[in-house]
Amino acid sequence: MDRTQLVESTRDRAAGNGDGPRPTADDVERVLDAVFGTVEHPGSIAEALSRGEEVALGSFGRFRPDGGTAAFRPGKALTEFLHGETG
Repeated sequence: MDRTQLVESTRDRAAGNGDGPRPTADDVERVLDAVFGTVEHPGSIAEALSRGEEVALGSFGRFRPDGGTAAFRPGKALTEFLHGETG
């Protein structure tokens, strides 16, 4: 999945079952840039890691600083999903 596909997929999922407003692709891109960053500007995750903080994203997983790089540990729900153990 490339960035464009991620934006469209996220946009569709954010709209839910169609009851709520559908965000624009620009809205989704701004949020992704704010969280994950761009080449020019670090996102919230990168900034937290640079301060030595761990970033926990619920059952998705955790990012943690690891000697000048980032390490990711998947959460239980993500692991179970990838192993076909959940719906």
